[in-house]
Amino acid sequence: MSDSITYIHLRPGTDPCDIEKKPSKFVVAVEAEVTYEWQKLVSEWMVESGCLYMMAWGRECSSWDDSVDWANIEKFGDGPIPDDQFVLTTWHDHEPLTEVFWYAKSVAKHQNAALLRTVILHISSAARQSDLIRLLESA
Repeated sequence: MSDSITYIHLRPGTDPCDIEKKPSKFVVAVEAEVTYEWQKLVSEWMVESGCLYMMAWGRECSSWDDSVDWANIEKFGDGPIPDDQFVLTTWHDHEPLTEVFWYAKSVAKHQNAALLRTVILHISSAARQSDLIRLLESA
């Protein structure tokens, strides 16, 4: 498992918080509808915050896979993406969140970087910090 767990609750339309930039896994649990523009903003923020492995679950989760891929590509413009900054992405639209947390702990590895943190990015109208952290820890 990674060195630390960080829980971030975002209501749709709100600005993401500042977090320390370090190589991380992000489990994006989407329980609310979002706009394309806001999803793009959050995807860019994830890439800038050190996300190197993003696993999306919930509403329209496959669009998060695409959005983070594009944010990673756009970060480097016309140049190649360095191997240690290439973001791996998956979506899990037919699995329970517990399976995604198991995947984050057991499978999600980056061959060119040590992932030092797991971020639970919870996109919802209401926070569930203790519940989601407990689910991740018990996965």
